[in-house]
Amino acid sequence: MASRIADSLFAFTGPQQCLPRFPKVASARVSPGVYAVRPIDLLLKGNAHRRRRFVAPAKKRIGCIKAVSVPVAPLSADSAEDREQLAESYGFNQIGEDLPDNVTLKDIMDTLPKEVFEIDDVKAWKSVLISVTSYTLGLFMIAKAPWYLLPLAWAWTGTAVTGFFVIGHDCAHKSFSKNKLVEDIVGTLAFLPLVYPYEPWRFKHDRHHAKTNMLVHDTAWQPVPPEEFDSSPVLRKAIIFGYGPIRPWLSIAHWVNWHFNLRKFRASEVNRVKISLACVFAFMAVGWPLIVYKVGILGWVKFWLMPWLGYHFWMSTFTMVHHTAPHIPFKPADEWNAAQAQLNGTVHCDYPSWIEILCHDINVHIPHHISPRIPSYNLRAAHESIQENWGKYTNLATWNWRLMKTIMTVCHVYDKEENYIPFDRLAPEESQPIAFLKKAMPDYAA
Repeated sequence: MASRIADSLFAFTGPQQCLPRFPKVASARVSPGVYAVRPIDLLLKGNAHRRRRFVAPAKKRIGCIKAVSVPVAPLSADSAEDREQLAESYGFNQIGEDLPDNVTLKDIMDTLPKEVFEIDDVKAWKSVLISVTSYTLGLFMIAKAPWYLLPLAWAWTGTAVTGFFVIGHDCAHKSFSKNKLVEDIVGTLAFLPLVYPYEPWRFKHDRHHAKTNMLVHDTAWQPVPPEEFDSSPVLRKAIIFGYGPIRPWLSIAHWVNWHFNLRKFRASEVNRVKISLACVFAFMAVGWPLIVYKVGILGWVKFWLMPWLGYHFWMSTFTMVHHTAPHIPFKPADEWNAAQAQLNGTVHCDYPSWIEILCHDINVHIPHHISPRIPSYNLRAAHESIQENWGKYTNLATWNWRLMKTIMTVCHVYDKEENYIPFDRLAPEESQPIAFLKKAMPDYAA
């Protein structure tokens, strides 16, 4: 059961089917018994260009509902005005136009300057210095901070150790060094403080890049398949909690489920996976007892566990925002288009400068999906080039509460027409965690 729940919570492997659903439409109440429906509310999100059915509120009995004619020209689902309204509603700065079907990934890559692909050893090792220094400073802060400042110290240290992950991430993509052995060693060492096996993650992450936003095959955030959601009450409750309140830490389930089971890897990969697992278990067997010996169990929690949870908060949050939004579809293999998935299906999100520095610009994510061979220190130059040549097709955001609230309360169960159906429309009586998030989370977009 535990394995099944973990599979269902993060990366689903069963066939995807959509259930026939009738979406509700938001409306503006004008006076008792009178509702005005905006043209934007008659449009389905995503690529479906069909009218939504008007649904009257069910909580109050109404003798009659008067139709109100709104003298506004109907909006096209592809219009700039529509995209602007959706962007404001979802917490985005810009929602991109659909990329034409005839544009290929090579077409986009060919417009990038050649220098963004160049590896610079000085810049690469500078990123290592930044991460080691900031992490060391974080540990010092934890050691010296009074109890009431520990959350700030943990936040800094968790963000700093996320930089280690990004360095290993570059090594896995062969964008850290021209020497593959150096990359394997640095990548393995960078992942050790996170207790993350480097090679298993590399193999699964390569699949994410090859199949970005492809139903079933992408190893990152899949929508919940309807048949999984309806399979059992216990699993449904676990999924609602997983994709609801604990979603910012759900990468822990992904870490456990995807990286330690040899049966999930090809025969050609198993030996390298075993080496990575041996390194991780050695770190746990030696490093953890040393921490406990020096500072005790509470010290282990204070110096290792809490920053590790901070890392997983960023791991979950970054990867959620990178590819999840109501207007970004997951498509079956026979409808999937690589260029559209990598350009239209990836989100550039700006975070506060200190986070961008400590995490080595991992959230300048669109160029990384156009070519994973671009080193992290060249991502901003590549992004500027993409904005000059393909900017109208890109999804842009600055991190805000409305963006997170949209993802956590709307982007749930797969639907072919709407992309996502929220839990509380399918199982309102079991969706108290989602109702709580809607009330508790701020709706600020700036």
